Order: sequence, then structure tokens, then C-alpha cells
Amino acid sequence: MLSIVVTMGNNNVIGKEGQAIWHLAEDWERFRKLTDGKTLIMGRITFESLKEILPNRKYVVLCSNGKLKVNNPNVKVVTGTYELEEYVDSEEECFVIGGGIVYRILMPHAQKMYITKIDHDFNGDIFFPEIDESKWKIADREKGTKNEENPYDYEYITYVKK
Repeated sequence: MLSIVVTMGNNNVIGKEGQAIWHLAEDWERFRKLTDGKTLIMGRITFESLKEILPNRKYVVLCSNGKLKVNNPNVKVVTGTYELEEYVDSEEECFVIGGGIVYRILMPHAQKMYITKIDHDFNGDIFFPEIDESKWKIADREKGTKNEENPYDYEYITYVKK
């Protein structure tokens, strides 16, 4: 089963020039717990923007030209979405973590979305697609903690496919 995990601003911005624009310590910790032991699916730019390969996860990187070379047994490079069918049909929850194009391509196949919505307008160039409320319903909503390590108002919204 595919699930999406994403953090975005009010205007659906998720990044700028291949990088996240903000840092929320609580959201990062939530991401780590949510994805522990799971498969993460992402595009090449998202993979290259990672500061580290987190332990106890498998990485699947969609790279259309196949030229990405990674020497890590936990990283698999695929060249087409047809190679992702095993994850779409899997009993295990697999997480799509970006970027914008990969979200657009895989959103129709996702069953769940874990969204951190930051109440702030950011200037960016990478956007999450609009959520079609006729296809998704909110299953859970929780306010995040604003403090020194989490300098914005934000909330966690979990959507499930109708």
C-alpha cells in the first residue's frame, strides 16, 4: 500500500531549489517514527537532497535516465513507475516522500496521506498537488507544538482515500 508523507506551507509549497525551506524538529521526529522499518519511494532530486540515509529503511529512487549510481544495499534505483507496482500492491505500508513530480504521479495510487500543514506562506518552486476533497477524507487532525525548535503554527492531517 502506498502512503504519502509531506510537509507543506499554506500555498502547497514543499521546497525551493530541491531543498526544504523550514525545519520542524517535532515533524522530523514524527517522520522518523512513521517510516521506521519501511520502504521510502522518492525521485532522484529528493534522494540527492537527503543529508543521510536513515537506518532500518529501504529506499527506492525513481530516476528516469537510470544514471544514478548508489553503492548501498538499502537503495534501489528504478527507471519507470511500472517498477513500483510491487509497492503499490504491497500489504506493507510504503511511503512516497517526494518530490513534486513523484507526488503527482503516485497520488492516484496512494491510499493514505500524512500531511504536516504549516500555517505560513513560503516562497518556493516545488509544490504538492491540490487535494481533491471528493476523493479524500480527513481521518485525523492534530495541532503540532510551537516552540523554539518548531517556530511555526502547524498541524498534522491524515487523509484516507474515500
